[in-house]
Order: sequence, then structure tokens, then C-alpha cells
Amino acid sequence: GGSGGESVRSAFRSTARQFPAAGERASLEYLVRFPRTFRLTQESVKIVGSSHFPVKVYVMLHQKSPHVLCVTQGLRNSELIDPSFQWHGPKGKIVSENRTAQVTSTGSLIFQNFEEAMSGVYTCFLEYKPTVEEIVKNLQLKYLVYAYREPHYYYQFTARYHAAPCNSIYNISFEKKLLQILSKLVLELSCEISLLKSECHRVKMQRAGLQNELFFTFSVSSLDTEKGPKPCTDHNCESSKRLSKAKNLIERFFSQQVEVLGRRSDPLPEIYYIEGTLQMIWINRCFPGYGMNTLKHPKCPECCVICSPGSYNPRDGIHCLQCNSSLVYGAKACV
Repeated sequence: GGSGGESVRSAFRSTARQFPAAGERASLEYLVRFPRTFRLTQESVKIVGSSHFPVKVYVMLHQKSPHVLCVTQGLRNSELIDPSFQWHGPKGKIVSENRTAQVTSTGSLIFQNFEEAMSGVYTCFLEYKPTVEEIVKNLQLKYLVYAYREPHYYYQFTARYHAAPCNSIYNISFEKKLLQILSKLVLELSCEISLLKSECHRVKMQRAGLQNELFFTFSVSSLDTEKGPKPCTDHNCESSKRLSKAKNLIERFFSQQVEVLGRRSDPLPEIYYIEGTLQMIWINRCFPGYGMNTLKHPKCPECCVICSPGSYNPRDGIHCLQCNSSLVYGAKACV
């Protein structure tokens, strides 16, 4: 795109004289795997129960749930005489006036703003007559309702620069300037740059002497949080698309450093990007208290589902770990 290219060029021009880089073209090796996010269109999805086993329901954190019906598939297509519905959740009976969970006149359970603590077992007690003449029948339907979040995904980059001596303040000021430039590049895309690691090493070159090199590892991630509505609903605002654009800008920035150095007639500066060292990987993580489990949650295989009692996730790993003493949903520690 035009504006993206301009932002790269202007960012680069402002520092090209100060910190140019070497070679001709950056080679990139990367793995891109966007999660096929499990999305519920809340208004259209209706979930029916089963008299044989608990039905699993997945509700995105801080969002409205699908309609959880107090009928089986068979009863949904039948006429029910004088039906009465009563829902019980982890905290007892659910009344229809409840702010966070509502029961409709037809017995559907709807969560308005689903919180972690609302995860758990929900049971609906249904009483009805199949016909006017028959006696009242009772049915108990169980649902396991889980909060889930989209994975926390980001790109992780590594790059190497020819450096000043390792104890030099020039390296530190360069590092700050580089991060400022990269942050400015991706700011309009609501993405942020985080420095994960910066190390200076002395490297013995092949058939040559020693040289100082800076090893940078940084991430680019989406700024949007799941709290409240997102600022824009256009499909171009999806974090994966914005991240992809940010990745392209960063790649272009490094390749332009290579091009600028290739056109220089002056001696090389002390600090410059080493051609071909930019590497990138796609990282997929769950937030603490959440994890992926395709066996336990086959209907939501790439969701970060809240850890069930008996498991926990202390850090941003991908899976919930076993912990027999954990009695709550969303445990972040095994105590």
C-alpha cells in the first residue's frame, strides 16, 4: 500500500544516516499460521440439551452467549403443554431478573457479559405435558459452560547488527532509537513492539577476525484487548490482518536498510544491520488460567478455554496442566 510504504520510507530516512545497514536483500524464514478462530454469532446460534450427557457451551469472555435452550432436539420440534423451566448455576437458582444471566419466557438461558467466574455446570429442570391428557413429565438437562478467549498471538523477530564495542553507550542509544522507529511504524495499525532480548557478543567470523554483534529479539503484537467493544468492526480491523500488515512493514524496513547500504560509497558505519539475519516465527499462546485441548474441547479446538477444576495454567503456555488440588475454573496456580 502507498501509505504503508511512505511510513517505512520516512521512518527509515530519519535514521538512515545515523544507523544504516548492510547487504542487498533480507532473507526471511517464517511460519504463518493464523488461528481459525471459533466464533459464535450469538443471535443465530441456539444450543439444545441432551438427556444422555452434559452439553458443552463456549462463551467468549466479556461477550454475549448463544441461546442455551431448555429442551432436547426431539422436544424442540414437539408441542409442550404448560411447560415450566427452572435454571440452576454454580451459585444456585437463576432468576429471570438477573443482570448477567437471563431466562426467557421460553426457558432459554442467555448470558449478557460472560465473566470467568460464571463458568461451570448449569442445569435446567423442565416440567411439561406431552398432551393435555397425559401426566406431567420431568426432564433434567446439564450444560458445561466455559469461558474462552482468542489466543494471544504475535510475531517474534530476531535480527543481528554489526555493533560498537560491547560496553559502548552507542549500542544502548542505537537500541532505543531502533525500538522507537519500529514502534512508530506499527502504531497506526494498533500494534506494539516489545523488546524481548538484547545481547552483545563478540563473534569469530569464518576465516576472519572477531567482530561485535548485537542480537535483538523483539515481538509485534496487537494492542486490542477483549474488554469491551473494539473501536472498529470492519473486517480489516481484525488483529490477525493488522499483525500481517505490521509484519510486512517491518520486513520492508529491514530490506530498505540493506538497499541504502548497498548504494553507499562511504565506508560502512560502525552499527549496521547484517543482511539475511532477520528471522521471524509465529507464536501462539493462551493467557494464564486458559488452555487449548482438542480432545476435551473438539468443538473449539483453537480456542483458549478456561482451565477446568483439576488443572491450571500459570503462565502464557498453550495447555492447562494437571493439578488435583485445584478446585476452581481458571486456576493460575496449583495450590
